[in-house]
Amino acid sequence: MVRSLVASLLLLAVAPANAAPAPLPKVAIVTSEGTIVATLEAKRAPITTANFLRYVDAKRFDNTTFYRAARSKRIPGKGLVQGGINHNIPKSFLPIKHEPTTVTGLRHVDGTLSMARNAVNSAMGDFFITVGPAPDLDARPSYPGYAAFGHVVSGMDVAKKILAKPTYPGGFDEYTIGQIIRQPVKIITVRRIR
Repeated sequence: MVRSLVASLLLLAVAPANAAPAPLPKVAIVTSEGTIVATLEAKRAPITTANFLRYVDAKRFDNTTFYRAARSKRIPGKGLVQGGINHNIPKSFLPIKHEPTTVTGLRHVDGTLSMARNAVNSAMGDFFITVGPAPDLDARPSYPGYAAFGHVVSGMDVAKKILAKPTYPGGFDEYTIGQIIRQPVKIITVRRIR
């Protein structure tokens, strides 16, 4: 009896080491322009990924929009598209701790999913997708950067369509002048997928 109990415990102790690593979570962002599928870096950016999935699971991204198209002034067709709760406080959870790219090892390459924020430790329910590489968004000494936490695996054509949408000449502030989409793209649902 004791031997079989010890053998069972040994098998349990060894099993996780031999088990395949858990797959990274994926989400489908269904928009009025098409679907964007992204894989989230739950191991490398656990705080930011958990925050995003909290909004997904609470369905707080449903019926929101992609409302910002920040086009590069230097490289045509490149930039970022921003969406989410659009700073709607009743839809928001508390801000999260910032996970800079210097800690996660992630980079803002083409198709990176990252959290929007106003200041360090202020990210809530707004996110963006890079269209083209955006190394200026990565952290470096004296600059905290933005918290990359995933990457698009399909639907970059949708992100590019959103980036090309007409924008207003004004903005919310000095940083968003000329970047607010005239007819925001509806985010119908955001759901986990297998």
